[in-house]
Amino acid sequence: MLELAGIIILGILAQWVAWKFKIPAILPLILIGLLVGPIAAEFLSEDGSKWIEPIWNGREGLFPGESLFYFVSLAISIILFEGGLTLKLSEIKNVAPSITKLITLGSAVTFFGAAIAAHYTFYLSWEISFLFSGLIIVTGPTVITPILRNIPLPKDVSAVLKWEGILIDPIGALIAVLVFEFISVDAGGEFTKRAFIEFGKIVLFGFTFGFTFAHALNTIINRNWIPHYLLNVFALASVLGVFVLSDSFAHESGLLAVVVMGMVLGNSKSPYLKELLYFKESLSVLLISILFILLAANINMSDLLLIYNWNTAVLFAIVVFVIRPIAVFLSTYKSSLKLNEKLFISWVGPRGIVAAGIASLFGLKLAKSGVPDAEYITPLVFMIVLGTVLLNATTARLFAKFVGVFLKKSEGILIVGASKLSRLIGHYLEENGRHVVLIDSNLVNIKKSEELGLEAINTNIYSDTLMDNIELNDVGYLMALTASADINKYAIEKFGSQFGENGSFRLLTADEMSNADLIPREGLFAQSDDFNSLSEVARKYPSVNEIEIHDNKQLMDLLKISDADEDIIPIFIKNNKGVLDIISATNKDKHNIVPGNKLVYIGKPFDVKKV
Repeated sequence: MLELAGIIILGILAQWVAWKFKIPAILPLILIGLLVGPIAAEFLSEDGSKWIEPIWNGREGLFPGESLFYFVSLAISIILFEGGLTLKLSEIKNVAPSITKLITLGSAVTFFGAAIAAHYTFYLSWEISFLFSGLIIVTGPTVITPILRNIPLPKDVSAVLKWEGILIDPIGALIAVLVFEFISVDAGGEFTKRAFIEFGKIVLFGFTFGFTFAHALNTIINRNWIPHYLLNVFALASVLGVFVLSDSFAHESGLLAVVVMGMVLGNSKSPYLKELLYFKESLSVLLISILFILLAANINMSDLLLIYNWNTAVLFAIVVFVIRPIAVFLSTYKSSLKLNEKLFISWVGPRGIVAAGIASLFGLKLAKSGVPDAEYITPLVFMIVLGTVLLNATTARLFAKFVGVFLKKSEGILIVGASKLSRLIGHYLEENGRHVVLIDSNLVNIKKSEELGLEAINTNIYSDTLMDNIELNDVGYLMALTASADINKYAIEKFGSQFGENGSFRLLTADEMSNADLIPREGLFAQSDDFNSLSEVARKYPSVNEIEIHDNKQLMDLLKISDADEDIIPIFIKNNKGVLDIISATNKDKHNIVPGNKLVYIGKPFDVKKV
């Protein structure tokens, strides 16, 4: 009982440490596992025992006999299902061709290149070499996101790394499962008729069960046959049931089945999809915390000594500094990415949770079956995972500066609220060369924004998911334009430091409008402009206009006219280089106007005769 409670406590502590220091959680989890496992047994325990013993001589420990295999399999099935839920076919269609090539051509380069490297550096059998290479294809988003979260990068670079990690997870898992099946059905290594039959059964039952039960579960949920309070646990039970059922028909087809099931559900139009995803994310955090401490603790010092030689350094260098760059440069050939951007993408390729988890599962099973060289799988994959995470976590920021992809000033703009007013301003900013992202919990507003070609995210302002969106790394301005003063204030308080480093602005409250002394520095537009007045003008005159100004006197004359006319609302000053400066009640007379500047406003055109 003490060991089990200790694993959970240490796991959540590791997750907190990862959050606090902005590093991938897999790093402290594996280090804690190694500490309480092989390191404790070798250096810290008087009797040579591990502080946490997952399994010992196949009988004792937390998971005696086959139970550790069962727990690892079930945990990975849930993690892979959650990964499948995040895969949207619509997003795959819209990503750049270089991302598609990375998960196809790039995966093939890694698969064959790493297998050849493993075979000739450690003299492993070809079967084990290809299993190793299949396992290290994946670069999970849960590992990449913490590394890139605080590195301001061009949007295209962040998008490539993010989507590669999301899309390649189940692909790598599928390849590893298929290679494992070839090995397990014919340990001698000859691809016999039986091996091909078993391979076909995996694909057949995996896709069939995953596709069929995904539609069945979606129908049950949408028809409200399950009470809301049982929704998440019923979905969990369904995933575990499909995994076990598929596995009983074709050994090792369960992992494929849950990935397919997650993908089908993730692309459905179920209104409960987001709720299911949140639940599975929370469950995955707990399972990952337990799983990796267990798996790292289960490694023996003898396993680590197997790779304690220069061959390990050579293999790591080939995988990271040769194979990864080749895969990236071939996949991005003739793309819009610049040379320095390709170099940075080549540098950042940390392996993640799926690789380490499945490696431990398959390594244990094959070693138990007596497959030659199977004992190398787990330590070699853990070496790649730990090495790439350490390398990228410590050097990604410095390397971004070295190759010149680090954005010195983030010019992107995040607009909270996607109403007609926000869409109008956002569209103008987009046309003037700014990266604009709108967020709103109203799906109708999001769809209208996307119809205008604007980037929009359907999320709740009180959710933490926005903090993990690495595609917002180039955002340096924040504008809160919702009808709720409380939401606007909350947005500034919560996201101002991350997304508003160059400026955070919000609409004024009723109290601030009635008292000039209360107007805050972040107040937007004139003292009389609140959400209702701005929205009414945007409804009557749905366009953003520009008028050329020559000096400060002309600007003040125009501002006086706008103060007297509720249908004219000045919003920006645009200089000769296209740089926009927000007009607010506190800086009306603080603009240095030169000939060629423009006043940007919403509303009816100015009567130039009055100017």
